[in-house]
Amino acid sequence: MSQRAHQGEVAGTRWIPGQYLKFSQERLRPALELLDRIPLETPDVIYDLGCGSGHITRLLAQRWPSSRVFGIDNSSQMLAEAATEPSTVRWADADIRNWVPEENPDLIYSNAALHWVSDHSELFSRLVGCLNPGGCLAVQMPLSWDLPSHRLMRDTLAKGGSGGTPVGDAALLAALSNKWVEDADFYYDILSPRTWRLDIWETRYLHLLEGDDPVFEWVMGSGLRPILNGLPDTERNRFLKVYKERLRDAYPRGSGKHTLYPFPRLFIVALA
Repeated sequence: MSQRAHQGEVAGTRWIPGQYLKFSQERLRPALELLDRIPLETPDVIYDLGCGSGHITRLLAQRWPSSRVFGIDNSSQMLAEAATEPSTVRWADADIRNWVPEENPDLIYSNAALHWVSDHSELFSRLVGCLNPGGCLAVQMPLSWDLPSHRLMRDTLAKGGSGGTPVGDAALLAALSNKWVEDADFYYDILSPRTWRLDIWETRYLHLLEGDDPVFEWVMGSGLRPILNGLPDTERNRFLKVYKERLRDAYPRGSGKHTLYPFPRLFIVALA
């Protein structure tokens, strides 16, 4: 998972694999659905950008056992987790912003990672331009910008201090205030002139989460990481107290002791 927020930068984001994997089944489903829509029969070179702990990367290697599969991430914590399980995947520490493939790929796969990288116009043009003829770019990104959980995140950062003062510095607030993923037509306009087949769709998942404060636990493993890493201890604790209370009101537990968390995602499959 790259460490950058779309259209803004948040430096020093550290990832905790165990926290991210608390909801592994919910996070796995869109990754598998993206994998299922890839129309290639025998890609030779495959890159998984933002491979995280490597579970999907290993599935790519299993689906195409004769392929050379590379897992790319710039989180040493995630790569260390990925390397604990033996596989044929070659793991590499690299930043997607300036990543250049060792070999031109037949498939670039990226699940829930590219929304951390800025300048999607340049990024998507560059990635599809790396592909061999007939190659595929397959991407999934969360459409979390307008969710109550993420609006409250930004609002608490901006006004969660005593007397409604901001929590943290202006740079952190500015980075988190930018929209991470554009609308579908933005990607259509970039990719359609560069591809011969383009499939873009959105899916809204209704996650049934268990436990106390499950939406808080969900964002602790993903969208909240830049804030957690960017605030000093005192401000972080103040932020978390206010934010957790607001999430409880926004996402009440249902009668079945589950919390319903609607979550939309954008999918792109482009053939060069």
